[in-house]
Amino acid sequence: MDDRQLIALYNSRSETAITESDKKYGKYLRYIANNILRDLQDTEECVSDTYLSAWNTIPPQNPSRLSTYLGKITRNLALDRYRVNTAEKRGGGQVMASLSELSECIGQPDSCDNVADGIVLANALNGFLAELQSDDRKIFVQRYWYFCQVNEIAEDLGMSQSKVKMSLLRSRNKLRQLLEKEGVAV
Repeated sequence: MDDRQLIALYNSRSETAITESDKKYGKYLRYIANNILRDLQDTEECVSDTYLSAWNTIPPQNPSRLSTYLGKITRNLALDRYRVNTAEKRGGGQVMASLSELSECIGQPDSCDNVADGIVLANALNGFLAELQSDDRKIFVQRYWYFCQVNEIAEDLGMSQSKVKMSLLRSRNKLRQLLEKEGVAV
């Protein structure tokens, strides 16, 4: 079943939309949530909440790529749950490590003063990613979007952990330079 058919099911309020979405994207969504949460029960709840959110937002939303739409919902829900789960415990985990590494380039996640700053940052990040070599882009996205561990990225791409770490360091340095050149506060 393609995305247009799935969205049509959501629009017609057919409960099979959720079942079919899970068949097509369930593994992908669980991968995203589990990389952040590292807990199967929280992961399953997060994926269920993703389908509920999609049910409540389609319509009026009409995403062109359902996988991206559902993935973004899952990621945001998992990050919210992660913050709740670790509210009393600071540090540790791949999420905090990844966000800490990236904050060296873009500042703290809540440092944007307004929506316009966020849009400028998003455009700069998109341009930056477009200019990276394919492997460097894959490494960057796996680490900072999917929160994969360095050893997982290395294994997935068939390279050493030190090469992955060096790629991440160089990419962060390039990003910092680009943001400074663009006048984005870091």
